[in-house]
Amino acid sequence: MNNSTVLITGSAGFIGYHTVNRFLQAGMKVVGIDSVNDYYNPTLKFDRLKEAGIGAGAEVWEKPVSSVKDENYTFVRIDLKNKQALDALFEKYSFTTVVHLAAQPGVRYSLQNPGAYIDSNIVGFLNVLEACRHHAVKHLVFASSSSVYGMNRKMPLSTTHTTDHPISLYAATKKSNELMAHTYSHLFNIPTTGLRFFTVYGPWGRPDMATQLFADAISKGDPIKIFNQGLLSRDFTYVADIVEGIFLVSLKPPSADEQWDGENPNAASSSARYKLYNIGNSKPVQLMDFVSNLEDALGKKAVKEYLPMQPGDVTDTFADVTPLQQDFQYQPTTELKDGLDKFAKWYQSYCAL
Repeated sequence: MNNSTVLITGSAGFIGYHTVNRFLQAGMKVVGIDSVNDYYNPTLKFDRLKEAGIGAGAEVWEKPVSSVKDENYTFVRIDLKNKQALDALFEKYSFTTVVHLAAQPGVRYSLQNPGAYIDSNIVGFLNVLEACRHHAVKHLVFASSSSVYGMNRKMPLSTTHTTDHPISLYAATKKSNELMAHTYSHLFNIPTTGLRFFTVYGPWGRPDMATQLFADAISKGDPIKIFNQGLLSRDFTYVADIVEGIFLVSLKPPSADEQWDGENPNAASSSARYKLYNIGNSKPVQLMDFVSNLEDALGKKAVKEYLPMQPGDVTDTFADVTPLQQDFQYQPTTELKDGLDKFAKWYQSYCAL
């Protein structure tokens, strides 16, 4: 394990930043890439990189920058749409494992700028698959999303359920990623594992996520927007618990399912080396309970503005993580109150800078 080199895409992002740290803690060599685009303020992305020891030079395209905090970490600014640059990177570093977290995120933004989702989540993912194909990568772990469940209302959400009715383009691109990965596993024997993330929160999070939006508004005394009159629940999962699952999964490439039956197909596995898992806390929290805990963590009450349901959103998420528990002994350990306390401590410290 210590002799392998792992590629982590989206390494300047929220989950990517924490994932890099987890692999480095295990003594592994890591190359992180990110386009550091302006979907939200790039300053936060560069600050995450600085926290990981990546300073001057990180803004320069295709220039490897070594961490001053950990000699095993190198960052390269690359856009996944640049196939030539990506291929050159794979040629240089001979990655054994790829953890693909880079994507254009956000359900609501996909209504405003759909082209960004095709460029990043479809074209970019295809380029990653092609690079894995031509450079003998031993395991590709990629980020999917609970959004793929779309109109499905059967709870808890299981990887055996249908995901044929997405209600946002973002969800449709993530469903496409799962299909594309399976195709490459089947045709080229690339072991691929997809992880459907459920509402991740924690320090260094994205400013467009509910936790940050609420914290910003509460801190300023502005109203927080409560959609669907507050009748929502989410499977909130602390980022360290998500990252531990990513790490465990990355160490064990999937095998072909010898019991897989084409007449009664299991959507979460295959006769190819392909697997899908939910990754979440498996403890849904009512939105108003989440707000109450965040108020306590920040030490300030929220002004609430109640609004109708938003287009492209869902009322509830609840992850069935039984397969992940069975295969990897995955077990989230962070209670909501503790996670929000850690978030608030970081948030108040970072915003005070």
